[in-house]
This record gives sequence, structure tokens and C-alpha cells, in this order.
Amino acid sequence: MNTADYVTVSNVRENGLWETFELNHSEEFASFNHEEGKPLEGRGYFIEQDDVNIMVEEINKHIQKYRQHIHSEQVEEAWSVNIVSTESAAGTLKVGLERPRTVIGFPDFLSIGPLWKLEEKIGQTYREEWLNDNINFEYDDYEYRNKFENTLREIEDIPNHVPIYIWYGNNAAEQTGLRFFLYLMRNKSNKINLINSTELEDQNAIHTGQISPENIRKLFEKNNEKQPLTQDERIQFQREWETLSQTKEVLRIWSDNKMKAVPDYHYDPVIINTLEKLHNQQIKKDFIKTATVIGEMMDKIDDYFYLEYRIRHLIYSGVLELKGIPKSIRHYSVKIR
Repeated sequence: MNTADYVTVSNVRENGLWETFELNHSEEFASFNHEEGKPLEGRGYFIEQDDVNIMVEEINKHIQKYRQHIHSEQVEEAWSVNIVSTESAAGTLKVGLERPRTVIGFPDFLSIGPLWKLEEKIGQTYREEWLNDNINFEYDDYEYRNKFENTLREIEDIPNHVPIYIWYGNNAAEQTGLRFFLYLMRNKSNKINLINSTELEDQNAIHTGQISPENIRKLFEKNNEKQPLTQDERIQFQREWETLSQTKEVLRIWSDNKMKAVPDYHYDPVIINTLEKLHNQQIKKDFIKTATVIGEMMDKIDDYFYLEYRIRHLIYSGVLELKGIPKSIRHYSVKIR
């Protein structure tokens, strides 16, 4: 692979050209250049996913050194770095914003799952274990971890002279992300501006990913001349993150312009009421696709991964009956017992 972008286990497995080289002594590795070597032919082998992840970690360390070297030696024209929660929202920004610009999309939904010590390795492991135990992400092993760590590297790599824009909306995921990003950048001297993507009067969106690329461009132009955050404002957001990172609740909502932790069963009554409504539309009470149930709730609740987790919990608790295999929302149906 020839890239300056950070990689994941799936990148290496799917896009890498695997070649084997033989070194006579371990000391040769430091100066080894694969372009000058001759790969062995006729060799086949199997690599465990754990070992691929170790390789990915080493590759990313070298990529980071290379990127830091480029930033330190190359004086770039002023371009912007735009940070936003969720990769889908990042895709919208990439289409809507004019070049030159960099977009960093955080690959997680921070309204759900524990935030305890998330700025540290111990907290990241704690969160990953909870997600693996409860949330039906369709990720390969280590893919979530790779993406999370790569995003932290991208934020760390931002040169000091580049203006930073953090995009957020009136929802718990992006409001949490806003505070997390500002904590991660607490030692950076960059000018940091905030853009509330849901402030357009003619929009009903609550997430940045729901805004059209055309309106993203308008929002950027509207906010481009605003004053950046003061040091006091940055410190306040950092303190709010420090408070969040001491909590172990797994569900947060944004209500009355405040972050609120709620019990993990907060959405259970909504799920049951939705199923009752759908059953009332049937001639005879029967199983309903989980995707249909969740789709009925998406206008009020957009945490569909969390909703699916609670539906499975209601199945295991005996409240709902299951038909199929709960590998994804398309593969099983439910009904009230």
C-alpha cells in the first residue's frame, strides 16, 4: 500500500498487495526498502486478525511520522480543518465545502455508550467492550478501534496555523462530540470556530448529516467571519467534558439545551407503544420486521443502533417474541407476547 492516510484492518486485508521478503539479519529491517528488494515467489500463508491489527498499528505509527515530517517542512497555504461527529456527516461536508479543506469525521455516536475516561486508553477499551457486548455494529474485529484511534491521530496531526471549525447540531451525539474534540485540542493554539449546523431557520434538521451540501456551504460562509472561541470558552467546554468523562451512564439526550443522562431503558416504552400501534393495524397480531419497527420511531429517535439493542433486550427479558436471527435489523421480526 502506498498511502499517507491512516489504515484499518479492512484496508490492509482488502487493498494491500501482500509480498514476502527475506532478511538475513534483523538489523536490516531499519534500512529495508521493499522497492529495492525482490519478493519471494510461491509462498502462501494465513495471518490471524490479531496479527493484522499489530501490523496496522505499526503502519499507522510510520504514517504519522511521515505526516508530521511533511507538515514541519512544507509551508502550506491557509486551509481549514472541519471536524464533525459521524462519518456520514463528514461525507456531507466534503461535498458541500470548497477546497482546499480537510474534513475529519468522528466514527462513533457519542450519545450512546459509556464516556468514562474516553480520552484515555482505559476508557476507550471500556467503551469498546460495552459496544461489542450490546451494539450490533457490522464491523470487522478491530475496525472500530482502528477508526477511533486514527481519528485521534488526525486531530493530533492538525498543524498549529490552520483554522479549525467544529460542526455540531442540537442533539446529544454532536454536543458530546463538540466537548470531546475541544478537550482533545486543549493544548493547541489554533483558532477554533463553532458552527451550529441546525441554526438555519428553514430547516427542521437536528443533525449535521441531515443538512444539504448547498446549505453546508451557506453555513460556512455565514460563520466564516465570526470570532473564534475565547480561551475562557474553550476552558468551559473542556470542564464540561471532564464532568462527562467521569460518568458511566450509557444513554444521553439533548433536552432544553442541556445534556441529560437517562436510564438505559428510557426508550423501552416508546418501542412497546410503537409495536402496539403496528399490531392494531394488523388483522391478526403477527411478527413485524425489526427494521419496520425502528423506522416508525426514527422521526422521534435517531439512535437506531441503540433502539435495536433495546429491542433485543426486551426479547431476552421475555417482553417480546422473536422470529429469525438477530444479526441485523433486516434478519429478524418481533411481536409483543
